[in-house]
Amino acid sequence: MKVVTVVGARPQFIKAAAVSRELRKRHHEILVHTGQHYDYEMSGIFFDGLELPAPDINLEVGSGSHGSQTGAILHKIEEVLASERPDYLLIYGDTNSTLAGALAASKLSIPVVHIEAGLRSFNRGMPEEVNRVVADHLSNLLLCPSQTAVDNLATEGILHNVHQVGDVMLDVLNWARQRTTGNRSEILERLGLTPQSYVLLTMHRAENTDDSARLTAILSAVNSLAEPVVFPIHPRTRKIISGVNATLGSHVHLIDPIGYVDMVAVSAGARLILTDSGGLQKEAYWLGVPCVTLRDETEWVETVDAGWNVLVGAHRSRILEAALSFVPAVAQKSLYGDGCAAARCVELLQ
Repeated sequence: MKVVTVVGARPQFIKAAAVSRELRKRHHEILVHTGQHYDYEMSGIFFDGLELPAPDINLEVGSGSHGSQTGAILHKIEEVLASERPDYLLIYGDTNSTLAGALAASKLSIPVVHIEAGLRSFNRGMPEEVNRVVADHLSNLLLCPSQTAVDNLATEGILHNVHQVGDVMLDVLNWARQRTTGNRSEILERLGLTPQSYVLLTMHRAENTDDSARLTAILSAVNSLAEPVVFPIHPRTRKIISGVNATLGSHVHLIDPIGYVDMVAVSAGARLILTDSGGLQKEAYWLGVPCVTLRDETEWVETVDAGWNVLVGAHRSRILEAALSFVPAVAQKSLYGDGCAAARCVELLQ
């Protein structure tokens, strides 16, 4: 069986690391990197840290508006698919690379397999929401991380070839945790961090970075915290913050993006995580770290329902209140599978 896998952004590298390991045991995979995340800090470092095979093809699309980037990826992926004629196209998540891959394959009558299907924020103002909805409706095999995702698809009339497999990110997290035993103290020591005495912040979504009022409110709340804040900063976010001449307190430590295994160690050692990332909401839950999400809604509603994640949007007072006082009141339960989702995905492909 020949499978073309399309990745283009950090979350997809993480997910593909688990599935590619399983897929390549028995089948031929052609890994296509679209170049959506194109520099070493946001791309190469994650391939290295995850032991993900080097891409067989790099489309080198780079940055651009949503339309131009999606169009460029669509054009180049179509050429790859027409040449390779795989049995399946495998896509992940909700990026422009995901959407372009689904469109190209469907027009060439190549079956589309969507891992992480069925997620919904119900906010069509998010480009990711549009991408995931369209990709789901073009997919032939839909592999869902939760029952909520299955139910979302059913509501939209998608009932066939839908399977709840769990979340492949848990597979990768478990793999990474085995490698952080000796590495955890090393990365924390290198950054001058003491476990449980700092807050981890990540922020990259356009709804926060491109809205000056939201960005200012979030940074104001972060500046008001009295403990160290570690901020591995996305290059685009760094550029925007510099452009608006925002001043961050001396307790806010901006660092370059770090590899996945190191990021797991830093996340596990945090007292609290502030984030607008979808993946980090889940990782915080699995690691037993309270999470404050800088969004008004989330696709990962189970983490909120479980009492370990709170949505605060970009409201300064709500961010501060949660950062200072949020403590999960209930014990954790199992969410998003048992860490064997990648093997199930490959079995269903067969």
